[in-house]
Amino acid sequence: MNIDLFPLIVYGAIAVAIIVAFVIVSALLGEKRKYHASHEVYESGVLPQGSPQIKLNVPFYLTAILFIIFDLEAVFLFAWAISIREAGWVGFIEVFIFIAILVAGLIYLWRSGALEWRTERQREDLKKVKGAGGVVNIRNGRRIESIEESEEPAHGGHH
Repeated sequence: MNIDLFPLIVYGAIAVAIIVAFVIVSALLGEKRKYHASHEVYESGVLPQGSPQIKLNVPFYLTAILFIIFDLEAVFLFAWAISIREAGWVGFIEVFIFIAILVAGLIYLWRSGALEWRTERQREDLKKVKGAGGVVNIRNGRRIESIEESEEPAHGGHH
């Protein structure tokens, strides 16, 4: 079995050359002055406050892990879609079983509450403040019952 690797080597060399060229051009043409604020963290126009070592809730990690799992399984489906003619009916049955297992896993996660972001207490609190049409109307920690109540001056003054 003779495999011609020359095109792959040329492609790799061109990719590396382009990367090196971009780095060199950026270093030559980039701004050289350093300001005091150059080394400060700046994200979305908001200056950082507090420690970057924040604790995130477990549902955040759970949702991220579930996304990664189901996202990776989509890669397998794309590979199957590319080779559908070669796989034939056997491949179709295999992917049908694969999707059935995914759906069963998703139903299990849904019914077990793994996809629920709010805690039981948060769900109960939300039921207490939901208004007509599911809209939550809260101002200063209390539920607003009518439009007249919500039209209070924002600064707290009187007319």
